[in-house]
Amino acid sequence: MTSSDTAWLILPTYDEAENVEAIVAAALAVLERAAPGAHRILIVDDDSPDGTGRLADGLAAAHDAVEVLHRAERTGLGPAYLAGFAHALGHGAAYVFEMDADFSHDPADLERLLRRVRDEGADVALGSRYVRGGRVRDWGLVRRLVSRGGCLYAQAVLGLRVRDLTGGFKCFRAEVLRAIDLPTVRAHGYAFQVELTNRALRAGYRVDEVPITFRDRLHGRSKMSPRIAIEAMWLVPQLRRPGR
Repeated sequence: MTSSDTAWLILPTYDEAENVEAIVAAALAVLERAAPGAHRILIVDDDSPDGTGRLADGLAAAHDAVEVLHRAERTGLGPAYLAGFAHALGHGAAYVFEMDADFSHDPADLERLLRRVRDEGADVALGSRYVRGGRVRDWGLVRRLVSRGGCLYAQAVLGLRVRDLTGGFKCFRAEVLRAIDLPTVRAHGYAFQVELTNRALRAGYRVDEVPITFRDRLHGRSKMSPRIAIEAMWLVPQLRRPGR
């Protein structure tokens, strides 16, 4: 693997002091095996009041493969990822991951997602809860219905066959992110995931769903809110327009 094959993992954080050190350690162990000598982890911290940013700086000091991008305010998941993508692409990333920092996504699956893109021809590998072999654990009935309903709503409105459109565990070939006009992405919350996948598909890229087991976060509080759900319901129909 050459330096041009570098895989970057973007970890957005806000109040993840209980998780950040463990998730970075687990992700590093997987990436060192899957992409030896050609991996980076970028923690994008939105000025967490619980000291996550300070812990992240300590990780960067201890590990050459870890960097931290500090943002002055919390403006949502989408802008945090966009800032991380821009940094990774500007530093020569070949592959770019999205992953939650709370262990709801299993870092062990990074290797499978990278393999699907790097070795098996996909342009985007999406860790999917809703294909055969995928599952959700530790959620109550209401949260399951809200999540599944949101995916079905986006599928129906956009006419797409991807089953887990709100999934946030992905590996992109860098050319995909360069091609889909990231500066014009509008979603800030979980609709951001729908918007990126929709743009990739509309641009003709291959999106493969890779089954994963999604678990509830180990520590801390969910960032889901009614405002995020309302944004998704309002924004998804607008994504049908050409260029959206």
